[in-house]
Amino acid sequence: MAEFVMVPLQHLQSDVLQALLEEFVTRDGTDYGERERTLEEKVAQLHNQLRSGDLQILYDVDSEQWDVVARAQADALLNSR
Repeated sequence: MAEFVMVPLQHLQSDVLQALLEEFVTRDGTDYGERERTLEEKVAQLHNQLRSGDLQILYDVDSEQWDVVARAQADALLNSR
């Protein structure tokens, strides 16, 4: 079973956080919204959602991978131990 750890934003250096957010918003490679948004707009929106607590960064200790997930999903994964 996977072991997840929440990664608080304040524990990441700003350049590391920026790189993580850029990698995350470019994972799918296609924007299906009503209008194309720039990388900067996507990163800013994601950063705002992380700061508000709507999203969380989780690190999977077993696979050594990270992901951004909704707060409810993060709570479920963190409390499933």
